[in-house]
Amino acid sequence: MAIELTVGPVAHGGWCVARHDGRVVFVRHALPGERVLARVTEETTRFLRADAVEILDASPDRVTPPCPFAGPGRCGGCDWQHASLDAQRLLKTDVITEQLKRLAGIEWKGVVEEVPGAPDGLGWRTRVQFAVDREGVLGLRRHRSHDIEPVDACLIAHPEVENVGAEVMNWRNASSVEVIASNTGDQAVVVAPKPRRTVAVPDLDASVAVFVNEGKGHTRVVHGRNHLVERVGDRNFQVTGSGFWQVHPGAAVTLLDAVLEFAAPQPGEWALDLYCGVGLFAAGLAEAVGPEGAVFGVESESAAVRDAERNLRDLPQARFARGRVESALDHFGIERADLVVVDPPRAGLGREVVDRVATLEASRIVYVSCDPATLARDLAWFGDRGYRLADLRAFDAFPMTHHVECVTLLVKDAV
Repeated sequence: MAIELTVGPVAHGGWCVARHDGRVVFVRHALPGERVLARVTEETTRFLRADAVEILDASPDRVTPPCPFAGPGRCGGCDWQHASLDAQRLLKTDVITEQLKRLAGIEWKGVVEEVPGAPDGLGWRTRVQFAVDREGVLGLRRHRSHDIEPVDACLIAHPEVENVGAEVMNWRNASSVEVIASNTGDQAVVVAPKPRRTVAVPDLDASVAVFVNEGKGHTRVVHGRNHLVERVGDRNFQVTGSGFWQVHPGAAVTLLDAVLEFAAPQPGEWALDLYCGVGLFAAGLAEAVGPEGAVFGVESESAAVRDAERNLRDLPQARFARGRVESALDHFGIERADLVVVDPPRAGLGREVVDRVATLEASRIVYVSCDPATLARDLAWFGDRGYRLADLRAFDAFPMTHHVECVTLLVKDAV
């Protein structure tokens, strides 16, 4: 079914909002202010989802998508290829502003900032996970679908990811193939086989490490070493297998600088780094608090904890432990901290962790988030516990997509 719509404001998730016959319509491939012909893709009693398939009156912010696989019914990896980069950042600014106002009652007057390293919004993604069709051809999922769009190149993939050439090889019996390129020149392919199947890995350049993801956190090394090395400033960070690292080449240093600016760690302070990964933020904190201070990192992935210990082995004031933040603070008897840094997954902290972190009575909490909705929800809960938002910076670490990275500073209200 096709309907004509006048498109309204942007919504979280890469949509714009319109109305038709009294119902809300969430529209992709449109921009605010446009008049479009849209094809309905999903219908519920409360709302419709639709793709703009014909632009009747175009926004001045509209551009021709640079990728041939972008568009209605095609690859779902990018949301805003039809918008200029400046417009994309304004759309993300509007989303953050709306989420903070609606969910937390917070007025924010900032703007999403560019992250250095991808001036045209392309060639930035240093980790790309491809799906694999029945014939062994790599592709990317279509939006809200298990269907695969075969691709022979991804324009937002970093050039060193594309240089592996995985898209033009056959990966029969694989369920996914992740290609990784580090900023020190390391390259790796992580293959996840289908259940009870074996993947014949095609011939790759000898320098490319190959891992097989065998499930339950276990990765087997087929070729090369079991980790990649990322460099930030004068420090190397080992990342085992497909462990977490920021995918934009400029994001790690940008976020580290923002975290340290907000945290303002002082010599002798006691800091916590929760969801610490391989120790990026802990390194900056430990150097600032010095040998008379201490940093304690908590991370649920055992490989990341081992990496963090190795990466910061020259900083004895930094210690790490494996555990879920929900229980780790109690398990290790942590009752206070001068400052806390949290960098949770997209689901955010949740009420239990917010309440527990608030009991630490830290004077500053720095919250790094990749989801404005869960961030706003958690900020509202922190507000209930006496913490107010003192500052927020937002970064376009995922150009062409709806995703955005935020760094916030919370301070304890005076009693």
